[in-house]
Amino acid sequence: MKAFKIVPSIAEYVDFRTLAKELSLGAKDLILTNEYIYNPTIAALNLGCHTCFQEKFGGGEPTDVMVDAILDDLRGKEFDRIIAVGGGTVIDIAKVLTVAKSTDRVDDLYDRMANLEKEHELIIVPTTCGTGSEVTNISIINRTTKGVKVGLVSPAMFADEAALVPGMLLSLPYPVFATSSIDAMVHAVESYLSPNACALSELFSEKALHLILSCWKDAVASGGKDAWKKHALEFLRASNYAGIAFGHAGCAAVHAMAYPLGGVHHIPHGQANQLMFADVMRKYQEKKPIGKLNQLEELLSAELDVEPVFALENLYELMDEVLKKDPLHEHGVTADELPVFAKNVIETQQRLLGNNYVELSEDDLLDIYRKAF
Repeated sequence: MKAFKIVPSIAEYVDFRTLAKELSLGAKDLILTNEYIYNPTIAALNLGCHTCFQEKFGGGEPTDVMVDAILDDLRGKEFDRIIAVGGGTVIDIAKVLTVAKSTDRVDDLYDRMANLEKEHELIIVPTTCGTGSEVTNISIINRTTKGVKVGLVSPAMFADEAALVPGMLLSLPYPVFATSSIDAMVHAVESYLSPNACALSELFSEKALHLILSCWKDAVASGGKDAWKKHALEFLRASNYAGIAFGHAGCAAVHAMAYPLGGVHHIPHGQANQLMFADVMRKYQEKKPIGKLNQLEELLSAELDVEPVFALENLYELMDEVLKKDPLHEHGVTADELPVFAKNVIETQQRLLGNNYVELSEDDLLDIYRKAF
């Protein structure tokens, strides 16, 4: 069995000013972030750090073209540490930069992936509450030259420190909060049900679920789109715990089936997970009603104060209150695409499908897509 390990140190800071002081940020540091994050929260601190604004090199998820342009821009600049302040795109790029030599291109890093070494210290400050990638060692890059998204994975890509600063979440628009927290919830559930889970990873899955569900319930009961903000630290911790759990046990069919929705129709990742989650879980119940799934139902029943038999359906209803779920066709997905998606998932996502609660065939995947359609 794979040994359970948490590599980065994890620290919590009251605000970014405190972080900057305690970590002595200065001229030998590079802050990789977005201007909309930097200007209101970091600029006034006059830290003297090098800065790099990700959006100047392209929008959306990271591509080889975007990362190569950033590498070109940084050539000749001297820095010892990379401070990544942002969401998934910024964090994924920072992980690449931390193992890149001054002359590297993205293709070079994939060519020597088995032998990558850390070139810069890496401190990650997440500004969303979903990816958990501050504690993982994988970066997903769209290799446009090959027409495929490929993970770059190395022990050298772990952050040296994951820094949780709740104030960095407060400017999140509600839809981004909703999709992010749903992503974290799915991480927690999939890692809990994974055959690769262990007692320690389950602790982190369970704690993440407790925080997310209790804070969702309170925010929904309080009403208003800003009610979640009083729980910013709890959502950050939940995302972090879920990241630790799936870093060990992996994600599964929900994530695998969500990827085509994001890749083809640009549906936000957390929302794509929500679109697939309920129907994947119902397929699990259909194929293997007795097993680890019952432990999940018991766990959810305690959190949601319902009988175990109703726990999953109650969870789907709560998710719908956090973010309304629409059928796939309302997101532009066509019926003709569903068999293509199912085949694509079987052919390209075996890494994730191997973590399923129960094995799913191509026909099973197609049935799930059709039910969500």
